[in-house]
Amino acid sequence: MKVIKEPLPGLLVIQPDVYEDDRGFFLETWQQQRYKNIGIEEEFVQDNWSRSTKGVLRGLHFQKKYPQGKLVSVRQGKVFDVAVDIRPESETFGKWYGNELSDQNHLQMYIPPGFAHGFCVLSKVADFNYKCTEFYHSNDEGGIVWNDSNLDIKWPIENPIVSNKDKQLGTFKAYQCY
Repeated sequence: MKVIKEPLPGLLVIQPDVYEDDRGFFLETWQQQRYKNIGIEEEFVQDNWSRSTKGVLRGLHFQKKYPQGKLVSVRQGKVFDVAVDIRPESETFGKWYGNELSDQNHLQMYIPPGFAHGFCVLSKVADFNYKCTEFYHSNDEGGIVWNDSNLDIKWPIENPIVSNKDKQLGTFKAYQCY
Protein backbone atom coordinates (compact mmCIF):
# COMPACT_ATOMS: atom_id res chain seq x y z
CA MET A 1 0.00 0.00 0.00
CA LYS A 2 1.04 3.58 -0.57
CA VAL A 3 0.87 6.11 2.25
CA ILE A 4 0.67 9.84 1.74
CA LYS A 5 1.40 11.97 4.81
CA GLU A 6 -0.70 15.09 4.52
CA PRO A 7 0.00 18.63 5.73
CA LEU A 8 -1.79 18.11 9.04
CA PRO A 9 0.26 16.08 11.55
CA GLY A 10 -1.06 12.55 12.00
CA LEU A 11 -3.49 12.72 9.09
CA LEU A 12 -2.80 10.08 6.44
CA VAL A 13 -4.22 9.23 3.05
CA ILE A 14 -3.74 5.55 2.29
CA GLN A 15 -3.92 3.91 -1.11
CA PRO A 16 -4.29 0.16 -0.57
CA ASP A 17 -2.92 -2.29 -3.09
CA VAL A 18 -5.81 -3.34 -5.33
CA TYR A 19 -5.65 -6.64 -7.20
CA GLU A 20 -7.97 -6.56 -10.21
CA ASP A 21 -8.79 -9.01 -12.97
CA ASP A 22 -11.80 -9.86 -15.13
CA ARG A 23 -13.64 -11.23 -12.07
CA GLY A 24 -13.43 -7.99 -10.08
CA PHE A 25 -10.98 -6.87 -7.43
CA PHE A 26 -9.58 -7.61 -3.97
CA LEU A 27 -8.00 -5.30 -1.41
CA GLU A 28 -7.24 -5.36 2.30
CA THR A 29 -9.16 -2.64 4.13
CA TRP A 30 -7.40 -3.30 7.44
CA GLN A 31 -4.44 -5.38 8.52
CA GLN A 32 -3.26 -4.54 12.03
CA GLN A 33 0.49 -5.01 11.59
CA ARG A 34 0.72 -3.18 8.24
CA TYR A 35 -1.23 -0.21 9.55
CA LYS A 36 0.81 -0.17 12.77
CA ASN A 37 3.94 -0.02 10.60
CA ILE A 38 2.68 3.22 9.02
CA GLY A 39 1.92 4.82 12.39
CA ILE A 40 -1.67 3.84 13.18
CA GLU A 41 -1.16 2.21 16.55
CA GLU A 42 -4.54 2.80 18.19
CA GLU A 43 -6.88 -0.12 18.71
CA PHE A 44 -10.11 0.10 16.73
CA VAL A 45 -13.18 -0.70 18.83
CA GLN A 46 -16.16 0.14 16.63
CA ASP A 47 -17.07 0.03 12.92
CA ASN A 48 -19.82 2.24 11.46
CA TRP A 49 -21.47 2.29 8.06
CA SER A 50 -23.66 5.11 6.76
CA ARG A 51 -25.53 5.57 3.50
CA SER A 52 -26.34 9.01 2.14
CA THR A 53 -27.73 10.42 -1.08
CA LYS A 54 -26.26 13.03 -3.42
CA GLY A 55 -25.86 16.45 -1.85
CA VAL A 56 -25.96 15.26 1.77
CA LEU A 57 -23.36 16.86 4.01
CA ARG A 58 -22.61 15.31 7.42
CA GLY A 59 -20.47 17.07 9.99
CA LEU A 60 -18.28 18.52 11.22
CA HIS A 61 -18.40 16.12 14.18
CA PHE A 62 -16.13 15.19 17.07
CA GLN A 63 -16.30 13.85 20.61
CA LYS A 64 -15.14 16.09 23.45
CA LYS A 65 -13.84 13.84 26.26
CA TYR A 66 -13.46 10.64 24.23
CA PRO A 67 -11.95 11.71 20.90
CA GLN A 68 -12.07 9.15 18.13
CA GLY A 69 -9.45 8.29 15.58
CA LYS A 70 -11.15 7.20 12.36
CA LEU A 71 -10.07 5.18 9.36
CA VAL A 72 -12.63 6.12 6.72
CA SER A 73 -13.37 4.82 3.23
CA VAL A 74 -16.16 4.66 0.69
CA ARG A 75 -17.66 1.28 -0.14
CA GLN A 76 -19.95 2.65 -2.88
CA GLY A 77 -20.05 6.06 -4.53
CA LYS A 78 -17.97 9.19 -4.09
CA VAL A 79 -17.57 11.75 -1.29
CA PHE A 80 -15.48 14.77 -0.45
CA ASP A 81 -14.06 14.01 2.99
CA VAL A 82 -12.83 16.74 5.35
CA ALA A 83 -10.80 16.73 8.57
CA VAL A 84 -10.23 19.84 10.70
CA ASP A 85 -7.44 19.96 13.29
CA ILE A 86 -9.08 21.01 16.59
CA ARG A 87 -6.14 20.18 18.85
CA PRO A 88 -5.42 23.51 20.60
CA GLU A 89 -1.72 22.69 21.07
CA SER A 90 -1.22 21.80 17.40
CA GLU A 91 0.68 24.09 15.02
CA THR A 92 -2.08 23.36 12.47
CA PHE A 93 -4.98 24.14 14.86
CA GLY A 94 -7.95 25.32 12.79
CA LYS A 95 -6.54 24.06 9.48
CA TRP A 96 -8.47 21.64 7.31
CA TYR A 97 -7.72 19.06 4.66
CA GLY A 98 -10.13 17.56 2.16
CA ASN A 99 -9.86 14.72 -0.34
CA GLU A 100 -12.15 12.79 -2.65
CA LEU A 101 -12.72 9.20 -1.57
CA SER A 102 -14.56 6.77 -3.83
CA ASP A 103 -15.22 3.16 -4.70
CA GLN A 104 -13.07 3.80 -7.78
CA ASN A 105 -9.91 5.20 -6.16
CA HIS A 106 -10.21 3.00 -3.01
CA LEU A 107 -8.47 5.69 -0.92
CA GLN A 108 -8.71 5.63 2.85
CA MET A 109 -8.12 8.54 5.17
CA TYR A 110 -6.87 8.12 8.72
CA ILE A 111 -8.08 10.98 10.90
CA PRO A 112 -6.36 10.92 14.29
CA PRO A 113 -8.09 11.77 17.58
CA GLY A 114 -8.46 15.53 17.97
CA PHE A 115 -9.96 16.28 14.57
CA ALA A 116 -13.47 17.27 13.55
CA HIS A 117 -14.74 15.25 10.59
CA GLY A 118 -17.34 15.63 7.88
CA PHE A 119 -18.11 14.70 4.30
CA CYS A 120 -20.45 15.54 1.44
CA VAL A 121 -21.79 13.09 -1.13
CA LEU A 122 -20.90 13.71 -4.78
CA SER A 123 -22.47 10.58 -6.31
CA LYS A 124 -26.11 9.44 -6.50
CA VAL A 125 -25.57 7.48 -3.27
CA ALA A 126 -22.55 6.76 -1.08
CA ASP A 127 -21.88 4.06 1.49
CA PHE A 128 -19.30 5.36 3.95
CA ASN A 129 -17.30 3.25 6.43
CA TYR A 130 -15.75 4.48 9.68
CA LYS A 131 -13.40 2.34 11.75
CA CYS A 132 -13.18 4.11 15.15
CA THR A 133 -10.64 4.02 18.00
CA GLU A 134 -13.19 4.99 20.67
CA PHE A 135 -16.79 4.04 21.33
CA TYR A 136 -19.48 6.56 20.39
CA HIS A 137 -20.87 8.42 23.41
CA SER A 138 -24.05 10.34 22.55
CA ASN A 139 -23.63 12.68 25.53
CA ASP A 140 -20.10 13.59 24.39
CA GLU A 141 -20.92 14.90 20.91
CA GLY A 142 -19.46 18.10 19.63
CA GLY A 143 -19.47 19.82 16.30
CA ILE A 144 -18.65 22.83 14.19
CA VAL A 145 -21.06 24.14 11.59
CA TRP A 146 -20.06 22.99 8.10
CA ASN A 147 -19.99 26.46 6.52
CA ASP A 148 -18.06 28.34 9.21
CA SER A 149 -16.40 31.28 7.45
CA ASN A 150 -13.39 31.12 9.80
CA LEU A 151 -12.53 27.65 8.49
CA ASP A 152 -13.38 28.54 4.88
CA ILE A 153 -13.70 24.91 3.76
CA LYS A 154 -13.98 24.65 -0.02
CA TRP A 155 -16.88 22.20 -0.23
CA PRO A 156 -17.46 21.11 -3.85
CA ILE A 157 -21.25 21.41 -3.63
CA GLU A 158 -23.72 24.25 -3.21
CA ASN A 159 -26.83 24.12 -1.03
CA PRO A 160 -26.11 20.79 0.67
CA ILE A 161 -28.71 18.73 2.46
CA VAL A 162 -27.84 19.14 6.15
CA SER A 163 -29.64 17.68 9.17
CA ASN A 164 -31.39 20.08 11.54
CA LYS A 165 -28.96 18.94 14.23
CA ASP A 166 -25.93 19.83 12.08
CA LYS A 167 -27.45 23.21 11.14
CA GLN A 168 -27.43 24.06 14.87
CA LEU A 169 -23.74 23.33 15.44
CA GLY A 170 -21.54 26.14 16.77
CA THR A 171 -18.74 28.03 15.11
CA PHE A 172 -15.04 27.30 15.33
CA LYS A 173 -14.63 30.42 17.50
CA ALA A 174 -17.25 29.03 19.90
CA TYR A 175 -15.30 25.76 20.00
CA GLN A 176 -12.11 27.68 20.84
CA CYS A 177 -13.88 29.13 23.89
CA TYR A 178 -14.79 25.60 25.00
